[in-house]
Amino acid sequence: MDEKQAAGEGLRDRVLDAVLFNAAFDGWGPSGVRAAVRDGAITAEEAALAFPGGAPDMIEYHSLRADRRLVEELERRGVASLKIRERITLAIRVRLEQNAAHREAIRRALAILAMPLHAPLAARLLYRTVDAMWYATGDRSADFSFYTKRATLSAVYSATVLYWLNDRSEGSSATWAFLDRRIEDVMRFEKLKTQLREFGERWRARPAR
Repeated sequence: MDEKQAAGEGLRDRVLDAVLFNAAFDGWGPSGVRAAVRDGAITAEEAALAFPGGAPDMIEYHSLRADRRLVEELERRGVASLKIRERITLAIRVRLEQNAAHREAIRRALAILAMPLHAPLAARLLYRTVDAMWYATGDRSADFSFYTKRATLSAVYSATVLYWLNDRSEGSSATWAFLDRRIEDVMRFEKLKTQLREFGERWRARPAR
């Protein structure tokens, strides 16, 4: 990253952090930016320069930055020694824990992404996040399972985020229990698929009568 790129990213980080501080109350749009400006954290010109597309731009950058921080944390923890189920569970948990301080801001961001106009952006961000999770946990598949793994994780992650947003249990313990159940459902389904595939192979290999 050259000096100009580093400066641009530094500005985006500063503007995003300033808006995030107010987003739970004022949202990601102009009201949130004005609140950050009133606080003296940024200027309106800096916000416009950093995120010319407004709220969607900020939400996208927030998601990409969270993906990067997730990958860094998982690599720091050395997840390669864990079982695949433990890796994926940890990936989702770390992603939510890293953003726990901005739960209400994330709720508002999801409300924006739920608008039909932003459906392509929402799908793109979800795919990038689950792809980052699989990559950070050591998946290097290039066959059809590449897509099925990401589709499955998208469903588990999305359901867990929605549960987490409304969870008021101590230490988000209810969310982690919910996540464990969803992962268990997936593992049962994968086991059933394997059994059916093996049955099919034995059936095709049976001696002809």
